[in-house]
Order: sequence, then C-alpha cells, then structure tokens
Amino acid sequence: MAKIGVEQSLTNIQQALREKGYDIVELKQESDAQNCDCCVISADSNMMGMQDTLTKGAVIDADGMSADEVCQQVESRFH
Repeated sequence: MAKIGVEQSLTNIQQALREKGYDIVELKQESDAQNCDCCVISADSNMMGMQDTLTKGAVIDADGMSADEVCQQVESRFH
C-alpha cells in the first residue's frame, strides 16, 4: 500500500486514510516527506513552510476539503 505523508494537524485525514489501509507518516519535519508516495498538507497553515520539492509524489492541499474528499483524491492517484 502507498505511503502517505499527512501534516501533523490533519488528524481526521490521517485516521480516514489509515482506515482505508494506507501507511501514514505524520509530517513533523521536512525530511519526513522524502520517502512518501503522496503528501497531504494544508496550504492555509503551511506549517512546514515547504518550498523545496522534497518528494517525487503528489502533493494534495487539503484546505477546505473533507476527509472523504481527500481520500478520494489520494485514491485517484493510485488506482
């Protein structure tokens, strides 16, 4: 299953993706994103200040999206 990095503050999204069987990495620092297939962040807070490309995977901005909508976005990238 894909490894998904999720911003630390997005706990509801972390839980929803875990329930779907994804391997979740909590993004606490920039290096946490390096081996992820996809990252979910909130551009509203952008607490990590990510400006450099640290992952080759997709980056999903969860701002304004429900956990279900984010799950759909993640699933569309891998199916």
